[in-house]
Amino acid sequence: MASSEDWELPETLQPRQSGLDFDLRSVYRSVVLLHTEASEDGYTASILGTERLGSGVVIRSAERRLVLTIGYLITEAESIWLTSHDGKVVEAHSLAYDAVSGFGLVQPLGPLDAPPIERGSTATLALGDRVIVVGHGGARHSLDARLIARREFAGSWEYLLEEALFTAPPHPQWGGTALVGTDGLLLGIGSLFVQESLAQESFDANMFVPIDLLEPVLEDMIDLGRPRQTPRPWLGVYTAEQSDHVVVAGLTRDGPAYRAGVRPGDVIVEVAGRSVSSLPQFFRGVWGTGAAGSQVPLKLTRGGQALHVSVHSACRDDFLKKPLVH
Repeated sequence: MASSEDWELPETLQPRQSGLDFDLRSVYRSVVLLHTEASEDGYTASILGTERLGSGVVIRSAERRLVLTIGYLITEAESIWLTSHDGKVVEAHSLAYDAVSGFGLVQPLGPLDAPPIERGSTATLALGDRVIVVGHGGARHSLDARLIARREFAGSWEYLLEEALFTAPPHPQWGGTALVGTDGLLLGIGSLFVQESLAQESFDANMFVPIDLLEPVLEDMIDLGRPRQTPRPWLGVYTAEQSDHVVVAGLTRDGPAYRAGVRPGDVIVEVAGRSVSSLPQFFRGVWGTGAAGSQVPLKLTRGGQALHVSVHSACRDDFLKKPLVH
């Protein structure tokens, strides 16, 4: 992601007030800059880096103002600073991370001059609908876009959304951006830059986590730091699909799969006796073995040889450094 404030989207891509049922300026004020410094010896440092920049969206829960963002920006954070639309800087605390949805929640530690945005639902959002992607910095860091797809999304890091939202053109600072409907309601949080294929044409897009996934877990995230659900079994593998095969692309150091003898380049053929040929099949097979701590039987091929290993799964959260309590 670009980090400099000395840039702006082309004026032709910036949002226009016409056709919108809300004041764009108010929404711009609801989006803050989020600057994180993460632990150098954390599990995510080698993948995400230790200095992370993105956006966050001010929301309200009861009488409390919080900042909703994408979780990878605040995972293992040692310090977080928020900058309002007017340039005011406030320290913040990492409140919660939901590995299932990918949402992160931040508590400002001082007054933040930013109005909360109301949350909507994607239930009535249709393909082709106009949406606004809002990053910190107002019109020059925001753009008019269209919803081009809503489908299942599987991430290599043991992550699966039943339905994610995809918009184009893409925002260059996508992490934590606000996806806003023409009624001014929050519809999603920016997660990734991706390439989508439609009608045999590939083009760049952004993936958003639907806001609908927040409501069932929000109060637990505030009270407990994570959703109340039983943690899923986690193997610590990064996987990729290659010609209808699931291939191990990387491993978390000293993670469950590494300790069990799984190695990069291994092809995962079966999980718990069932064949897998895609990331969703693999993830659902692992999660179907029980809660975190369950034994996950894998059949692999390595150099043409079949291998059987049993991975003693873990809770992902146990491997992450926890934020300091303020």
